[in-house]
Amino acid sequence: MAAGRARRPLGPLWLLGPLRLGLLLLGQPGPAAASRSGSPSPRTGSVVRTFTPFHFLVEPMDILSVRGASVIMNCSAYCETSPKIEWKKDGTLLNLVSDDRRQLLPDGSLLINSVVHSKHNKPDEGYYQCVATVESLGTIVSRTAKLTVAGLPRFTSQPESSSVYKGNSAILNCEVNVDLAPFVRWEQDRQPVFLDDRVFKLPSGALIISNATDTDGGLYRCIIESGGTPKYSDEAELKILPDPEEPQNLVFARQPSSLTKVTGQSAVFPCVAVGFPTPYVRWTRNEEELTTEGSERFLFLAGGSLVISEVTEEDVGMYTCIADNGNETIEAQAELAVQVPPEFLKRPANIYAHESMDIVFECEVTGKPTPTVKWVKNGDMVIPSDYFKIVKEHNLQVLGLVKSDEGFYQCIAENDVGNAQAAAQLIILDLAPATTGPLPSAPRDVVATLVSTRFIRLTWRTPVSDPQGDNLTYSIFYTKEGINRERVENTSRPGETQVMIQNLMPETVYVFRVVAQNKHGPGESSAPLKVATQPEVQLPGPAPNIRAYANSPTSVTVTWETPLSGNGEIQNYKLYYMEKGQDSEQDVDVAGLSYTINGLKKYTEYSFRVVAYNKHGPGVSTQDVVVRTLSDVPSAPPQNLTLEVRNSKSIMLHWQPPPAGTHSGQITGYKIRYRKVSRKSDVTESIGGTQLFQLIEGLERGTEYSFRVAALTVNGTGPATDWISAETFESDLDETRVPEVPSSLHVRPLVTSIVVSWTPPENQNIVVRGYAIGYGIGSPHAQTIKVDYKQRYYTIENLDPSSHYVITLKAFNNVGEGIPLYESAVTRPHSDTSEVDLFVINAPYTPVPDPSPMMPPVGVQASILSHDTIRITWADNSLPKNQKITDARYYTVRWKTNIPANTKYKTANATTLSYLVTGLKPNTLYEFSVMVTKGRRSSTWSMTAHGTTFELVPTSPPKDVTVVSKEGKPRTIIVNWQPPSEANGKITGYIIYYSTDVNAEIHDWVIEPVVGNRLTHQIQELTLDTPYYFKIQARNSKGMGPMSEAVQFRTPKAESSDKMPNDQASGSAGKGSRPVDIGPDYKPPLGGSNSPHGSPTSPLDSNMLLVIIVSVGVITIVIVVIVAVFCTRRTTSHQKKKRAACKSVNGSHKYKGNSKDVKPPDLWIHHERLELKPIDKSPDPNPIMTDTPIPRNSQDITPVDNSMDSNIHQRRNSYRGHESEDSMSTLAGRRGMRPKMMMPFDSQPPQQSVRNTPSTDTMPASSSQTCADHQDPESTTGAYLANAQEEDSAQNLPTAHVRPSHPLKSFAVPAVPPAGSTYDPALPSTPLLTQQAPNHPVHSVKTASIGTLGRTRPPMPVVVPSAPDVQETTRMLEDSESNYEPDELTKEMAHLEGLMKDLNAITTA
Repeated sequence: MAAGRARRPLGPLWLLGPLRLGLLLLGQPGPAAASRSGSPSPRTGSVVRTFTPFHFLVEPMDILSVRGASVIMNCSAYCETSPKIEWKKDGTLLNLVSDDRRQLLPDGSLLINSVVHSKHNKPDEGYYQCVATVESLGTIVSRTAKLTVAGLPRFTSQPESSSVYKGNSAILNCEVNVDLAPFVRWEQDRQPVFLDDRVFKLPSGALIISNATDTDGGLYRCIIESGGTPKYSDEAELKILPDPEEPQNLVFARQPSSLTKVTGQSAVFPCVAVGFPTPYVRWTRNEEELTTEGSERFLFLAGGSLVISEVTEEDVGMYTCIADNGNETIEAQAELAVQVPPEFLKRPANIYAHESMDIVFECEVTGKPTPTVKWVKNGDMVIPSDYFKIVKEHNLQVLGLVKSDEGFYQCIAENDVGNAQAAAQLIILDLAPATTGPLPSAPRDVVATLVSTRFIRLTWRTPVSDPQGDNLTYSIFYTKEGINRERVENTSRPGETQVMIQNLMPETVYVFRVVAQNKHGPGESSAPLKVATQPEVQLPGPAPNIRAYANSPTSVTVTWETPLSGNGEIQNYKLYYMEKGQDSEQDVDVAGLSYTINGLKKYTEYSFRVVAYNKHGPGVSTQDVVVRTLSDVPSAPPQNLTLEVRNSKSIMLHWQPPPAGTHSGQITGYKIRYRKVSRKSDVTESIGGTQLFQLIEGLERGTEYSFRVAALTVNGTGPATDWISAETFESDLDETRVPEVPSSLHVRPLVTSIVVSWTPPENQNIVVRGYAIGYGIGSPHAQTIKVDYKQRYYTIENLDPSSHYVITLKAFNNVGEGIPLYESAVTRPHSDTSEVDLFVINAPYTPVPDPSPMMPPVGVQASILSHDTIRITWADNSLPKNQKITDARYYTVRWKTNIPANTKYKTANATTLSYLVTGLKPNTLYEFSVMVTKGRRSSTWSMTAHGTTFELVPTSPPKDVTVVSKEGKPRTIIVNWQPPSEANGKITGYIIYYSTDVNAEIHDWVIEPVVGNRLTHQIQELTLDTPYYFKIQARNSKGMGPMSEAVQFRTPKAESSDKMPNDQASGSAGKGSRPVDIGPDYKPPLGGSNSPHGSPTSPLDSNMLLVIIVSVGVITIVIVVIVAVFCTRRTTSHQKKKRAACKSVNGSHKYKGNSKDVKPPDLWIHHERLELKPIDKSPDPNPIMTDTPIPRNSQDITPVDNSMDSNIHQRRNSYRGHESEDSMSTLAGRRGMRPKMMMPFDSQPPQQSVRNTPSTDTMPASSSQTCADHQDPESTTGAYLANAQEEDSAQNLPTAHVRPSHPLKSFAVPAVPPAGSTYDPALPSTPLLTQQAPNHPVHSVKTASIGTLGRTRPPMPVVVPSAPDVQETTRMLEDSESNYEPDELTKEMAHLEGLMKDLNAITTA
């Protein structure tokens, strides 16, 4: 039959265009809808075929029965022709003809007489299904119904005697099987117990008596009546006791338990609480109060139990029973889960179709748990195959219809709590006779022009009957060889003579035939054409069921199954995995079907995929599966914990999260532990949220507390910070009144802004919460700004120039605002470009020191760690020698860059002597300073330290790439560009890529390297009248940056060379052409050449450059020589004059005594005023300097004399290592002589004493200024060398803690040591004080050479003074403002030389 059908032409398929066919496949319901949608007409000749109503009126339901009872399983079906009813039990048809216990009732129901049920024989229990059949129409099946037979009567627990206080609730247990619970009843004193809201039975069978009275006392028993002889439990006595005189503890006699119910059932939550006073019970659902008002489904039984009737999905949640008797409260929780039987969201629709068509029955269901769907055709299960497929989870697709596919199709949905069915009818229409008129003949020359593994392209020629064929459409019928089902594919438009048949199977033989159709109908069929698809490449398919799950925070296990289409033995698998957000994939070879990857990052998402390998190579990859590793406790403590004492009873903690990458999960909170320093064992814990601060209150006054913070995840607590201590105030500030008036207010007007500065009120015992600044033209009430109580400066912006402003300042607290302070200022006119404001440091938040400020941190250093990270370290002179922080001080670090100039400061707090600054820009110079705060006292900002971050590869391409042709040379172009906006370092070169194909791979482009930072390049020997594309890439020491977008340029034609300078490149990045006229006078950049592809210079340019360099060098050398000779002669002349003056002053002093008995004196030179005027320029124009006075090394003073024996006491206080001397005396260097004494200067007084042999003569301490001169090296035996430390950064005036006791002036002359100068390692060193001039870079230790006269002098006692206090030091700094001119410096050197000659005479006598 199928073969015959394959040979005869099919009927009115020409009516089915692509649109009609698509709508038909949707299965439009009913004949009317089918007709509207253009599906086949249900009319065959004069006979009308319609869909026949055939459905169930009643379907069987689940039944619970008892042994020996009779059961009826209801079923009734409707059809115009009376259907035949049959029954299935557990999937098998029942033979009811010879069954005397089970019989079919007239309406189709099933009667089971005397249900049989025993331990080993259960013939009636099971699943029943009703089957209705109409001949020549089809078969439908009902839902399945379960018949459950209750077991033998048996008690799992029986009632026990008990007593209850009057008014309380009592429980009598009678636990039976769930099947028997409906058959349980109770008796009191052998009389039935009537149930109501006060006395009720639980679903388990237990009896609850609430609000017990005396009449409730008696003997109770429960009875199981499940057919046959009733079964009685033991009797139990219930005693009713009078109210107790004393309160009784509140306890639960029965708590609610979690339930799972099906929608429509009832749920009972028992809650029985006993105690005295009698408790009151209330309920909450999901922490919301539950009331029964306005609800018929919620019922509170007496005693507190809850009944929910006809539960729905909205009733799901956590129910809490709360019992309260006024003395105490207890709670119990239970969860309600609701299951939903399957329900249809979309039922399958009836469908009309023709043979060979493809149809889809749609079916959408819902339920909880999610239902499974199966399809039944005429009562038989549909088994998926090549022609019956389940698509989109639940839909049934039938391919290549045949006449036998007619009938009823049912979608059956089932889950744990029920099942449902929905049916639809399929009618396959017969072919209508063709209308009168000629039909087309068979298409000619059907051939397969393209054959692949899964598709074939067919082509043919028009039929002989219609050579043009413009109005013909074609239907292509195809089937597997040996299969009776044909499928059809229609051409998409009239006249088309080819079609692509897809979704075929590899290496399979298919039979094709083509039928042409005109307006009269389908014509003859072409001869069958057999075509075999290509075999598929013998590679494995994707591994099915790949799954990944996390085992631990650092490991994931991946499993999969063997590929279904292995096409050969699988040799191994390759498992690929990659961290989410990364672009580098890792892989590992695996022999089995699972693998565990270790060493992963904690709480990080990874993607996994698997590729199978056989002898032919890798197969198809699986889809990626994503899994996140498990979380863990944080692996690092929080950062930058700081403490701020708020008052006598509270301390505010601030911190930052642990470093990125160490969280190991989602931070859920922070644990704060604190304790008194005096009682370390008594630790208090406080767990807060995810905020980064916490106020700890309730502390004791004047007590020191230690704090530490740790981060929390769901896995636990991470490591904690170190203990940080702070002490609460002894007494709180007064906030019962408003603050007093601020002690001062200063204004500094600028053009469009006014800088306001102030000092706090003198009475600092009153709380100040902040300051209110009011300002306006003529009145201070136009604008008001409030600032923090720590702030001392504020800049009022956006003012009008040349305007008179009135400014008011008031301190305020929670009580109110204090007395205002008024000032007025006139902003400068627009034309005023005078002095830059130097009064306020460019910082919006700069505290001013209190009357007794703290000392600022010293030794601020910036250590560069990476392109965006710098570590700042410092020392604190107010700390003990070990630099250990034991109080509640904290440090504020601020930093900024000067590019752009108006950059704001950023700040951060730290409680240690270092801070890690992150998020900086690459290759950028930053300046840093530090301030210390302790309680209400703060220091000024320290001197600044500077640091330049490391370079990073450029992160942006070169800008403004333009291409122009060279004038007069049409085959040469000039490429110009600008550096990248984010160079991130010094650009060391560029690479120019060019090509005639913008889509070519980048390695196919021509490369032109450009060395250095040139911004133009010539490219020669290009082809005329050809479009070229150019890209440029910048390079620095770290690597290559991104490429610019392609720029297009067409080289000119040869005859239009006079217009070449105006030719301009255009961008090809999707923004259109952007010509730029550079004018006719454009000249190519210097350094260009005529060599191919842009050599840098021509031979002529090279020669000229060489001549210029040699000329400049010769002139420079001549000038240097002349200046050196002039300076040397001038200095020698001055020194000779001063030496004569010194001799006239000191020559009259004569000293007597034996030179052998004379010991060299202790020498100590004090520095009252120190000033440097460097003569030689520093080799580094931009040194990194610091304002911080850093303690230097203090070393021993050792006179050089073989006969001298001295005891040396040494004390060192150093924060930095020793550094070697790097400078000789200027004068000694110039004259090529060895210095007699090297005197380094230090910013710290030497803390040591020198003891020598006492002497009877003393030298007056009031000597006038002395002079020094150089003498022959052989005439001296004593000399001193200096070993001092050089600071890398020095900018402002450092503090010199010196008390002058002698009017000697000391100074240092900077000089560059001669090449031949060396140090004598045997010479000792003498540490003295140094002074560095402001704003002058210093890179070497400056020393003065001191000689002595060859005369004998008695020993001179030298007084070593103590360091002055801070006030004196400040006064000394204010006085030290004089500078030495070159002539004065020469005079001072002459005096010093004279003094050294006298000292030399003493030591050599």
